This record gives sequence, C-alpha cells and structure tokens, in this order.
Amino acid sequence: MEGLRFVDAATEEQFRAMSAIHARGWRKTYPGHVPDDYLRDVITEDHWVPYFRQDYETGRCRGLLLYRAETPVACCNYGPIRSGPSPRQSEGLVIDAAGYEGWGELISFYTEPSETSRGYGSLLMTEALARLKRAGYPGCAVFVLRENDGARRFYARHGFAWDGTHQDIPFPHDMTCVDLRYVRTL
Repeated sequence: MEGLRFVDAATEEQFRAMSAIHARGWRKTYPGHVPDDYLRDVITEDHWVPYFRQDYETGRCRGLLLYRAETPVACCNYGPIRSGPSPRQSEGLVIDAAGYEGWGELISFYTEPSETSRGYGSLLMTEALARLKRAGYPGCAVFVLRENDGARRFYARHGFAWDGTHQDIPFPHDMTCVDLRYVRTL
C-alpha cells in the first residue's frame, strides 16, 4: 500500500482529524446502541479535540494516525490501561483493571467509515501493538461494544479474546451500553 504513513498526533489539525474520524465512526456504528440525541448533540466532529490535546500535553496516552498521502484514514489512542473513575468517557464509569496492572490499552480505535475494508485498520493495529510492546507493556486490552460484531471479529483476528468481563457504560436517558474487554499478550 503506497503512500501510507503513521503520524503521532501532536497538532491541533491532527487532533481535529482524529476527532472527526471518531465522530463519523460513532455515527456509523452506534445508532440504536446509544441515544440518538447523544449522537446528534454530543458527538460532534470536534468533540474529542480538547481530550486529545490534554492527553498529548500530559502524556496520558498517545494518538496515532494513519495517512494515505494527505488524507487521514484511521486513528487510535493507546497507553497504559485505565483504572478507576473515567468521568471523561461517561459519568459514573469506573473501570476495574485488576489483574491487568502494568498492561497497555487501545483506548480508542477507528477507521474512517468511507475507508473501511482496505486493510488500514490492520496496519494501524500492527503498529499500535508494536509501539505498546516496545514501551514494555506485557499485554494489551481493548473495550468493545457487545453488539459491535464487526469490531469483535476484527480484534479476534488480531489475537484478542474476550476475557469474560464486561463494563457497563452509563449514558443519558438511563441507557446503559455494555462493553466487553478483549485482551492479548504482546
């Protein structure tokens, strides 16, 4: 695949590109699984920009983009596994990482919806896992929406398996989504 390159997200333009890919991925994947008004009103193309900026500035996690020429086609955030309260993701969310201390996590992983089925996700996955391994993490976890069969198959193809646990994600209107934790060693 010619003209592909990885870019560490470090600029406002790159944070905006990642946020837009996330928003379009949410709008394609999650209708019927999260409240419609949440998708419409909260999941804007710039919703994640301040979070990506803060993560970069604090070193909390890293953003990684895959570009085809000058077009961003996929992105992910990765870093140490989250543990404890995660109000940025959802009020009331507390992540239990017991047994995975010292592990890495793919915190988010999206391919531009118009660019799926071209192998970009697999390239990004290979690179992100290699970076986590080089950083010394013994394994990697990722949370995936229980109903997202396509993503679950994708993670399984890349060596992840459901560890039997789930995470309830509270949303407005008393809606709760269920994420499954998939894990693999590095």
